[in-house]
Amino acid sequence: MTLPFDSSFLKAMQEALGEAQLCAPSGDVPVGAVVVDAAGQIVGRGHNRREERNDPTAHAEIEALREATAAAGAWRLPEATVVVTLEPCIMCAGALAAARVARVVFGAWDERAGAAGSVYDVLRDGRLGNSVEVIGGVREQECAGLLRNFFADRRP
Repeated sequence: MTLPFDSSFLKAMQEALGEAQLCAPSGDVPVGAVVVDAAGQIVGRGHNRREERNDPTAHAEIEALREATAAAGAWRLPEATVVVTLEPCIMCAGALAAARVARVVFGAWDERAGAAGSVYDVLRDGRLGNSVEVIGGVREQECAGLLRNFFADRRP
């Protein structure tokens, strides 16, 4: 199923960027995500909390999926769009595919570990039984800048 680009992705990405900024107190990498239902309502929010929770699975997408599936009362989200500031990693891409989301929209590409088309293409791999629509580069410069600034402050 191919869904058209929707300008609401820009607003949803703004919300995801707001989530990413919540990472500052814990020192987590600033990545934020929101899950949007078919009506365009945000039903899940998350940001990286690995440092905060000492949990390697506490990525923004996983946190947002947990909130969205709890709200839906089901583990499948077939009409959902996940909007995230950074291209999902392999773990998150697998979880998004398992949740049967319809679409993933992301900002910055992850040329080191991305699994939505840059290094791997887990989300569109038909061998997994479900192909997810992927739209990358939404507000890319803003999303990438947030990450660049974070790492510039930590590297000599």
